[in-house]
Amino acid sequence: MKPKRNKILIACDSSRSLLDFRGKLMEELLVNHDVCVFTPKIHQSHVRNTLERLGISIYENDLNGSNVSLFSDLAYIIKLFKLMRSLKPDVFFPYTFKPVIYGTLVANFFHVNRIAPMLTGLGYSFLNTNNKKQIIKLITKTLLRISLKANNRTSLILQNKDDYNTLIQAGIINANHAAHIVNGSGVDLSHYDYSEPEPSNLNFLMISRLINAKGVNEYYEAATIILQDHPNVQFTLIGAYDPNVDAIDAVLYNKIIKGNVIDYKGEVDDVRPFIKACSVVVLPSFYGEGVPRCILEGMAMGRAVITSDSVGCRETINLSSDQPSGFLVPIKNATCLAEKMLHFILNPSHIIFYGKNGRAYAFEKFDVHKVNRKMLQILEGPAVFA
Repeated sequence: MKPKRNKILIACDSSRSLLDFRGKLMEELLVNHDVCVFTPKIHQSHVRNTLERLGISIYENDLNGSNVSLFSDLAYIIKLFKLMRSLKPDVFFPYTFKPVIYGTLVANFFHVNRIAPMLTGLGYSFLNTNNKKQIIKLITKTLLRISLKANNRTSLILQNKDDYNTLIQAGIINANHAAHIVNGSGVDLSHYDYSEPEPSNLNFLMISRLINAKGVNEYYEAATIILQDHPNVQFTLIGAYDPNVDAIDAVLYNKIIKGNVIDYKGEVDDVRPFIKACSVVVLPSFYGEGVPRCILEGMAMGRAVITSDSVGCRETINLSSDQPSGFLVPIKNATCLAEKMLHFILNPSHIIFYGKNGRAYAFEKFDVHKVNRKMLQILEGPAVFA
């Protein structure tokens, strides 16, 4: 007798993330289960076509994950309530803040057998900043505390130990919670092929939404410093301009799009050609990252990395003396970032050496199949208190 095929409902705040971050996981889930997704409207035809080809049921909504809108969020909750009442899922897997908070509350109301909320980083919610987002942070923390209340059906998934400790210290979770830490979303090393960079063609690449906490300003300033003495070095930036409360200001944006310092490519569907063309991947983020996917992609393709010594980012770098894969720099420090860039400019052989070490580290720690084995254990097995 075949085991029962569970119905698994996945909720996200961006349709782009479904294949980029969860594609391989959904493929593995489909072997033994039926998979449904509750996603903001899908505007990319290849995403919709692939999901349909895989046999995944699609349910769309109008959620805006970046902005605060009481009416939009309420409409999302009502739509999810009706969907969950109709589908009666066996497993509910939401990721990112709004799906986790609202979805977990609704799933608990319906006593869904297994609930596995995943926080892919804590974002702004736990950063020590004195700005207008304080009220939003307070509301977010309160809702998290309520939605993540410990029970024997819920297993929380996090992407780094720092986030676990932060949630403990904030009183969001405690020792009674079943909590698991996985190595980010993983990276498909067969999709991101190794290619050896050309040391004589120096090109630093940053992949990021254009928001302050990702370190866009620090990248621009570091590039300006380097170009004073090394005018042939290239600096590339790819990523969408994100009109949320932390979007970079118009002055910086206009400097970037002029192209005098940074070659800005905007949002792209495939980062691989840009990684292949670069020497070093840079992410000076002080955002509350989980494990930044762009760094894993760079490592997978054999690129050295410079990133910040901050939550999530520090997880990605091998700092061992015999197999270093990159550098960690203090947050909001363009001068130090420029110094590490200069290291690779003056030591071009290190670009290849560090890049090969990064590829090996990605195999060891971030291979998507290794990450997904743990994810499957959490989603398929009973919730067990840690």
